[in-house]
Amino acid sequence: MHRLRQTGQVCARAPGCDTAAHADPLTHLPTKEMMKEVTLGLVGVGRIGVMHANNMMALNETLRDRGVNVRLKLTDVATEHARSVAAGMGADFVPSVAELLSSGVDGLVIATGTATHPELIRAGVDAGIPVFCEKPVAMNVSDALPVLDYISEHDGVVQIGHQRRFDAGYLEAKRAYQAGELGWIHSLRAVTCDMTPPPVEFLATSGGLFRDCSVHDFDILRWLTGREIVEVYAKGSNNGDPAIGEVGDVDTALALITFDDGTVGTVSASRYNGAGHDVRLEIQGSRKTVMVGLDEKSAVASVEAAVAFPDGDPHQTFAERFDQAYRSEMVAFVELVLQERGNPCTPEDAVAASRVADAAQESLATGVPVRVALKVSS
Repeated sequence: MHRLRQTGQVCARAPGCDTAAHADPLTHLPTKEMMKEVTLGLVGVGRIGVMHANNMMALNETLRDRGVNVRLKLTDVATEHARSVAAGMGADFVPSVAELLSSGVDGLVIATGTATHPELIRAGVDAGIPVFCEKPVAMNVSDALPVLDYISEHDGVVQIGHQRRFDAGYLEAKRAYQAGELGWIHSLRAVTCDMTPPPVEFLATSGGLFRDCSVHDFDILRWLTGREIVEVYAKGSNNGDPAIGEVGDVDTALALITFDDGTVGTVSASRYNGAGHDVRLEIQGSRKTVMVGLDEKSAVASVEAAVAFPDGDPHQTFAERFDQAYRSEMVAFVELVLQERGNPCTPEDAVAASRVADAAQESLATGVPVRVALKVSS
């Protein structure tokens, strides 16, 4: 890893320090000379890349009191667009990935098309720096396995972008489950619905509704329960734009999943949820039932008498729904770069979720239940 630039350290009540000064917290805010400088390199400034870039630029405000200053360099094959994005937010434009990696960045953020992920992950690992890569690791599990081996063989550190792990609701649900407040889980219901479908051109290369959309649910269910999904039985339909079916996808699907302890659950997804972007998880336990995503901006409405719910405007997009989670995810990556925390989402985690998505797509195509291959290395 590149050595982080640091010219001082924040006081931690070292021996001989004037403790009276600590009565005023501003007295020991980091000075410019005490700041740790972290330079992040971003590859890709499409929709998700620009969102990450904005979040990285906002880290200076978030991490200032912790003595961390973040600098951003970015690149994209669309050079003029990248140059414009960089100028608009005060980042540095770099013409190529090679120049970016040789410019002294401390961490690499990959927000490009899926097909480019393996090559860029390897490049970051070769540079000896931590890597953040949007899911998935590769176009399919077979292509991802050699990447996992490469990371392991070269002692690479790669965080995969499954942002729901940083959402406050999912974190609270996991805490409640681990604390025993729910009792034993007897069923789970996960929902992910877009308000409107993405462009058909995107769907044609997305790998299918389960791989693109429900993979987030598969990941969060493994993460929250600590259990493996071992079987999937999926059904789907097309009642919207016929072009979605013409590219081999469905606009709505549901999967019945079975965990390794026999617990069952459902994972449903749709591209047509006109009420708004709807992401929820209901966990039913022997003692208590909880739901993630049931708030004033939920895209559901009660029809019961004298019940007015929700009372806010529903979320419109995934970026809006998980705005804070995406920000927290990038804070976690900086902490990983600084070696202040462990990896919150490993490539092995991501590939395990992708295996479930693959099984769901196979079941959708064949009409029969499919067992999930649990092995995550070649």
